[in-house]
Amino acid sequence: MLTVAPDIEVLARFGRALADPIRCRILLALRAAPAYPAELADALGVSRTRLSNHLACLRDCGLVVTVPDGRRTRYELADERLGHALDDLRAAVVAVETDRTCAEADAKGCC
Repeated sequence: MLTVAPDIEVLARFGRALADPIRCRILLALRAAPAYPAELADALGVSRTRLSNHLACLRDCGLVVTVPDGRRTRYELADERLGHALDDLRAAVVAVETDRTCAEADAKGCC
């Protein structure tokens, strides 16, 4: 049982980061390889301003870091274990989704 405030805050930050589909796409892209903001914006089909706001959120959550590269700044996951965590979380959710126990899940939008 999680009762230590820092543990709860860490999970809440992770949840906040995953709450937006664009941030999820950014994390999955960075899981594959570090990238520059312009490349990410083009790959994801979002404006650079919008991408910048999402990258700031992910930095604030402690999930991505910037790496100076000459006059440019590259983004990457703060820790390689985050990529594994994303894979594990996705696999767990898919496994649970195929075994829903709530008969009204589709109608109510729950579970």
